[in-house]
Amino acid sequence: MKRTNKQDNKLNKKQPFYDKKKLLLELIPLLLVILTFIASFYFYPKLPEKIPIHWNASGQVDGFSGTFGIFIIPISFLVIIILLFILPLMEVFRDNMLKIYNYYFIFKIVFSIFFTGLFIATLLPNFGYNINVAHIVIIMIGLMFTSLGFILPKLKRNFMFGIRTGWTLSSDEVWDKTHKLGGTLFVLLGIITLLLLLFLKLEILFFVFIILTLVITLILVIYSYYIYKNIKKNL
Repeated sequence: MKRTNKQDNKLNKKQPFYDKKKLLLELIPLLLVILTFIASFYFYPKLPEKIPIHWNASGQVDGFSGTFGIFIIPISFLVIIILLFILPLMEVFRDNMLKIYNYYFIFKIVFSIFFTGLFIATLLPNFGYNINVAHIVIIMIGLMFTSLGFILPKLKRNFMFGIRTGWTLSSDEVWDKTHKLGGTLFVLLGIITLLLLLFLKLEILFFVFIILTLVITLILVIYSYYIYKNIKKNL
């Protein structure tokens, strides 16, 4: 006998979201968080009284903090990882989140690598390394958007991860088609950003990146509405 959707939903509700295998996987981003804290405590006594914590689009330091500023990234990293762990447990589309857990986990790994790389990039200038942190950040952003572009088409409808508009959340078809287009656009955005890094000054590149991101966002919102309206017409 075939199981009904209601039966599948009941089984998913009984099934814990994090089994032993998933909990072991969740230790990987947590380990990266712990490593940033260990490094912070280790290097804390060796830091100057003022450390750079912000760089402008040209790569110049325009913000400083006391020594405790070294903990800003690890603390932010920890809070976000905890939220990313807890939020799926409260997700309305819990069965869909169970189906896409592997992709959700990949997203957390990409995000964790981004934060770890950012931490290292902001730490090294305190020890005489001449690193353009803004340059590193734009490279990581380009790689992150490219990675997310491959993940987006795999996602199932949910409230916390993906392109969430009123229209994508109303229909699996609208969600799937919007995320297929979004995946392509995100990959292109990531690749274009990395390529433009070779030709444009950083301050111009940041401006271009923001414009491209806004354009892509607008395209996806309009496209999701267009698909939604077409489905309504054909009913």
